[in-house]
Amino acid sequence: MLSEHLLNAIVGAFTVIGLVFTAKASGFLLEFVFLYPLFMAYVWMAGGIYFDLHWERRSLRPDDVPQIADPPLVSILVPCFNEADNAAETVAGLAAQNYPNFEIIAINDGSRDETGLILERLTAVHPNLRVIHHASNQGKAMALRMGAFAARGEFLVCIDGDAVLHPNAVAHLVAPMVKHPRVGAVTGNPRIRTRSTLLGRIQVGEFSSIIGLIKRAQRVYGQVFTVSGVIAAFRRRALHRIGYWGLDMATEDIDVSWALEVDHWSIQYEPAAICWILMPETFKGLWRQRLRWARGGAEVFRKHARTIWTWRRRRMWGIALEYALSAAWAYAFVLSLALWGLGQFVRMPAGLNVPTILPPAFWGLMLASTNLIQVAVAVFIERRYEPRLARALAWIIWYPMVYWLISLVTTVVGFPMAFLRTRPARAVWTSPDRGFRSFPPSP
Repeated sequence: MLSEHLLNAIVGAFTVIGLVFTAKASGFLLEFVFLYPLFMAYVWMAGGIYFDLHWERRSLRPDDVPQIADPPLVSILVPCFNEADNAAETVAGLAAQNYPNFEIIAINDGSRDETGLILERLTAVHPNLRVIHHASNQGKAMALRMGAFAARGEFLVCIDGDAVLHPNAVAHLVAPMVKHPRVGAVTGNPRIRTRSTLLGRIQVGEFSSIIGLIKRAQRVYGQVFTVSGVIAAFRRRALHRIGYWGLDMATEDIDVSWALEVDHWSIQYEPAAICWILMPETFKGLWRQRLRWARGGAEVFRKHARTIWTWRRRRMWGIALEYALSAAWAYAFVLSLALWGLGQFVRMPAGLNVPTILPPAFWGLMLASTNLIQVAVAVFIERRYEPRLARALAWIIWYPMVYWLISLVTTVVGFPMAFLRTRPARAVWTSPDRGFRSFPPSP
């Protein structure tokens, strides 16, 4: 039968691969699958604790206003696509900033709803608001470019059209760039507003116990993998040197981050710059978002992989290695699963036999314990930004099943999408899942 011949061909192919494996190769593979998340969790915790003790604990809190001598003009760019439900709230949050010298530039990127009309009406309420209209959807990167070209300030604060800034966020973002001339960008601290569903609460834990720790750790051992696309500030001179945001990348935030760091600009993480954001609360919306992130990361890695392995760019090695290992982990997991599945039907060579996909009892206990320790570390660090965070993190027990699984699958799917792409294509908007707002924009 055809299916039998196909199965034999697959087994034969794996047998050839098995010739280059030792008798314990599958054991090493499983150890990597089980131990990599454990190892990275402790790296992130150690980096987060060091960042907190060395910098964060002595820094200002969100309610403190940084003192900036002769505050420079700041241009706040707000790219919008179909944001009729959120534009007024976002602009109102910007107008209330405790910063004396800023302008707001909203870019209506071919919205099909009433976003443009609402923004024009808001100009009568907020005199420092200007609106740029695109006749058609050109993509977020192009919208940001047009906003940067129209801006009068040297410092650009970029936020999404559905985000709400803490009143002191702009000051916290700009202060490091005023103080340090080599800082090309500062990324803020996104906080999740959508908490009415299990998926939304899981993301609260993700952004605090994982993403926040990752940014802190990366800042300690080298460079930051990416600014947050929803809240970041840039030095316009640095953007001009690298050609601004790439128009053909699925994730313009990752692309601009790597381009700046390759050009030897520093990116800082400022956790006091709070931004309240909406996130997907359906599996379809979350899948589309994370697949775009995975594809965008792979595109950027492909773009810069050949240029960063020089001594002058050694600070990029840490995030490049971390990304490469995370992608290898995803494919190692899939390979382990495939080998285990084949082993249920045929006798596998010794080097390719995966007897079980469940971790040994000791390692399973270690993974579970590490997860709880990581949550505790995150609550300890993040308590100054959200005192009631521990209540939301009660749902973190679901985190490994949801986050690691979707990260694994999107990496496996997104990686070939990025590397097999032959012609650049303009990245345009799609209306995302905004979730259900059940939390006030700020404490």
